[in-house]
Amino acid sequence: MAVNDNRKAGLKKIKLLVYNSKLNLNSFRKKIDDTFYTPILPNHVERSERKYGGVNCDVLSPELYSSKRVMFYIHGGCFVGGSRLAYRSFCSMLANKCFCRVVVPEYRLAPVNAFPAAIEDVQAVFRSLFTEEQIDRSLDSELPEFIIAADGAGASIATALVLNLKEKFRACIAKVVLFSPWLNLSPESPLFTAKKKQADEVLSAEVLKQCAELYTYESNRQNPLVSPLTAASELLAGFPSVYMQCGGKELLLGDAQEFDELLKKNGVQSKLCVWDNMPHLFQLADEYFEDAHKALDALSAEISGIDAKNSPQQRFENKPRLENSMRAEA
Repeated sequence: MAVNDNRKAGLKKIKLLVYNSKLNLNSFRKKIDDTFYTPILPNHVERSERKYGGVNCDVLSPELYSSKRVMFYIHGGCFVGGSRLAYRSFCSMLANKCFCRVVVPEYRLAPVNAFPAAIEDVQAVFRSLFTEEQIDRSLDSELPEFIIAADGAGASIATALVLNLKEKFRACIAKVVLFSPWLNLSPESPLFTAKKKQADEVLSAEVLKQCAELYTYESNRQNPLVSPLTAASELLAGFPSVYMQCGGKELLLGDAQEFDELLKKNGVQSKLCVWDNMPHLFQLADEYFEDAHKALDALSAEISGIDAKNSPQQRFENKPRLENSMRAEA
């Protein structure tokens, strides 16, 4: 895809994912869908619709994928917006880049369905998906390999999912991938208590506070299922490997750095990649930011072990068995 290096246009697009109290909620949700939806999926990715745990989901299957690897993607949208429709194109790119199927649930949104509705939905989906994949792999005695991925406020929901999972589920999670994660919404967060406000081209502490209040009541914002940075060591025991990407100009970068340190302190493998001069969720405006493509190539290398600079002949060496996307329809 040709990239029109236009920072102003890129920022304008990303800002549509950010809710504030001045916006009409229904208009906010529709604007996200209208802007991010594309009728034709990139890279010949095929879409089917499934219901897991009673929740409608997109299943996105690229032409080639590892038969045992599945990415479970929890979209952002400030807890109150976003949809599988809006994220269909971006998650299709992830499917192609990471050689895996991607499952995107249509979880319930705040404020009508506040905490813990979204967490309950993604747990129901994951457990149902896990059972199906486990049955599928029973003949070759291989365990399924899950990637839990999320962006923005979806990262809070994704980490809550993992923190709530029993060991048998966690054991099959190869990696947790977080783009520009919301990690600390507690009232004591420096984002809310600092006298000097940090500059950010997309987000503000006030937006974070407003969205957190729509998601859950104030005294619950200290809960590690809302603010992962407050998680105690015993909760992080056995947490899967984590890979995070943040822009260098993000309000949330400090929280990501602190979470990276917290994970490592508790024996969890963690890697934080910072993209200089990039804003919040720059990966979702790849037509305007060249670094968005580089960031997704870096993710591909992290997940699949394939260097995007390699030739097509080299790309599939030492890979798990790859199959045509028709397997997802079987």
